Amino acid sequence: MEVYDVFSTSQILYDEKTTANYYFLFCIVSAKAQQILPEIERARVIDEILADRFNTLLPNLMDEAGLDMWLVIAREYNEDPVIRTMLPATWLNARRRTMLLFYRDKSKNTIEKLAVARYNVGENIVSAWDPEKQPNQWKRLVELIEERNPSKIGLNFSKDHNIADGLVKTDYDEFLENLPNKHLNKVVSAEQLAVRWIETRTPREMVIYNQLVSITHGIIAEAFSEKVITPGVTTTTEVEWWMRQKVTDLGLETWFHPTVDVQRSSEKLVDHLYSFSGRPDDLVILPGDLLHCDFGITYLRLNTDCQELAYVLKPEEKQAPKFLVEGLKAGNKVQDFLTQNMIKGSTGNEILAKALKEAKAAGLQPSIYTHPLGFYGHSAGTTIGMWDAQGGVMTDDGKNYPLRPNTVYAIELNTTITIPEWNRDIRIMLEEAGFYGENGFRYVNGRQTELLLIPRVESHQGN
Repeated sequence: MEVYDVFSTSQILYDEKTTANYYFLFCIVSAKAQQILPEIERARVIDEILADRFNTLLPNLMDEAGLDMWLVIAREYNEDPVIRTMLPATWLNARRRTMLLFYRDKSKNTIEKLAVARYNVGENIVSAWDPEKQPNQWKRLVELIEERNPSKIGLNFSKDHNIADGLVKTDYDEFLENLPNKHLNKVVSAEQLAVRWIETRTPREMVIYNQLVSITHGIIAEAFSEKVITPGVTTTTEVEWWMRQKVTDLGLETWFHPTVDVQRSSEKLVDHLYSFSGRPDDLVILPGDLLHCDFGITYLRLNTDCQELAYVLKPEEKQAPKFLVEGLKAGNKVQDFLTQNMIKGSTGNEILAKALKEAKAAGLQPSIYTHPLGFYGHSAGTTIGMWDAQGGVMTDDGKNYPLRPNTVYAIELNTTITIPEWNRDIRIMLEEAGFYGENGFRYVNGRQTELLLIPRVESHQGN
């Protein structure tokens, strides 16, 4: 993996003090790889970022959503997707029934972070329940609500945003049974706040994201090389498990099992699902194959999702065939049509329709299915198409939910191209992490513009 200085890019701008504070965490400790922090350091970084999100980000998000109280309630091993992003690094799950109460007093510019639990939830959320004084947890929650008398009480239920629908029916029913009638009309869905919490990235998280995507690219580059693949011997399944093992050896995690598939001259174009669930196992990789992978990892509670392409050189070949090189350029053009239409306030369906129209007008055969990326691989936010919904997504995240700044997306799409030399069509499938900020779109850590070659050409040896 190549060294990458996370502060060399002009696309991420911080003041000198902020940069100095972050720099020591992400220094390069090796000539070959970026530092992957040990568990104890990861915990410190996670908790520091969480404190920043609670104290700096959350008040603004609550104001935008028009909520002065947000309740997040979950039980052990049945966690609300939101609460999983709020627990300290040493909490891997909720404990018993965990109730979090956030109260925003805009007039005083304060935010309270309370737990109706026997103990503090890390250093950020303070316990507000003494069972010796009030044995009933629900009654204590009601006492806290009555003391603050909020105008609105947000709960995590939502028809269209799955990640914002984490409150289970039992807890919902018990909450309403215990809540005094005078507060019942204050209960509303917190879906907008929940989605904004999940989708919004802070500057410090984006520094980490740059490193995380770089690591992802590095693993793919090694997997799609002669270090891993011996044409005529190595199978696609072996490469998948090599990638999975590599992540484990680095002390990281994959959020889905990697896939590797082949397109070659002797086969017909099959259904889109082939690359993900219909491909054969243990297919031997041969010279002349176009390889494609889908791969993502998890680190410091963030996720990547990346698809790249490689070509297996035939004997005497020093570069990929021109028709494949041009095919990748066509895929890059579809990316450009998509990202240039990512404009603040546009809905996913609006962005999808414009991008597809412009790409088709340019003679391309595009399919776009871009999704939010962050705390979850398939995260919450603006959905820009699905592979089986190219006319638009009918749920709120596609129809109505607008593109907002400081959000990350898996720019996922493909274009079909005709290869006369192979007498068939193929799909150029690509996926890269992209950041949408106040100044527009940028790729988090670049994008693939050249095919990876297997083996790498050794020009000094004439082969």
